[in-house]
Amino acid sequence: MTTDSLRARPGTRTRTPDRPAGRPRLLPRPRAGRQHHAGPVTYVLLALAALVSLFPLYWTMVAASSDNTRITQTPPPFLPGPHLLDNLGKAWQDAALGKAMANSLIVAGTIALSTVLFATLAGFAFAKLRFRGRNILLMLVIGTMLVPPQLGVVPLFMMMTQLGWSQQLPSVIFPTLVSAVGVFFMRQYLAEALPDELVEAGRVDGAHSLRIFWSIVLPVARPAMAVLFMITFVHAWNDFFWPYIALDMENPTVPVALTKLSEGYIRDDSLIMAGALLGTLPLLAMFLVFGRQIVGGIMQGAVKG
Repeated sequence: MTTDSLRARPGTRTRTPDRPAGRPRLLPRPRAGRQHHAGPVTYVLLALAALVSLFPLYWTMVAASSDNTRITQTPPPFLPGPHLLDNLGKAWQDAALGKAMANSLIVAGTIALSTVLFATLAGFAFAKLRFRGRNILLMLVIGTMLVPPQLGVVPLFMMMTQLGWSQQLPSVIFPTLVSAVGVFFMRQYLAEALPDELVEAGRVDGAHSLRIFWSIVLPVARPAMAVLFMITFVHAWNDFFWPYIALDMENPTVPVALTKLSEGYIRDDSLIMAGALLGTLPLLAMFLVFGRQIVGGIMQGAVKG
């Protein structure tokens, strides 16, 4: 039988094989890359969540733009007042926030950079390198998260005094150069996002561990490093307990400097809110500048080929 005889003749119908009885008809699969559009309920819920999240910041601005008498009224004011610039200027002067913000920028920036670097190095070692005692060391690192930091305040203060760093910024920076949370976070991320084949390929090419870390690990870990930097910077900027003990009012960070505004027999809440607003503005500015890169890095790290 030739191939021409297998072709359907003109004017005749081709018969398809019958579908067995009882077998369900397969539905077409959805196309890859199909976009899903949110409904109106989703937008309403997102708008409510945004309003709830922004309300504390709005109330801080309302309180900072009012006077102390207007804040204590019943019902309280919900619209900004006319004293915003006056309160901001007075809070900036009374608390010496210029020097405090410079100190907080140095402390938070140094702690965030060192935490990202050391946590990424340790996370890579715990996730992809094989050495004796790896699991025991990892459990010890995780175990330090269970120890309250208040237990180490007295010996830490004595150590900083013996080193000659009392009332200086190094006494705040060096005890927090790396955190167990950052090490565990980077270890978990690299264990999932970094394939073992890439590390083995680097070994085959003759690269040592530091070269593999620089050329292979850092590009893969960039999204997690951005998130860890943001979280660590915000935490170090807002830290109050240890800087209040280690520093004095002549060389404070922003949270320590804001305590000056609550001194006196009559506390001016509007002035305190103005200082809090000034201390929050650098964090908002950093998020507005780098927020798109951080969110984009998270989405890039979430996509798996």
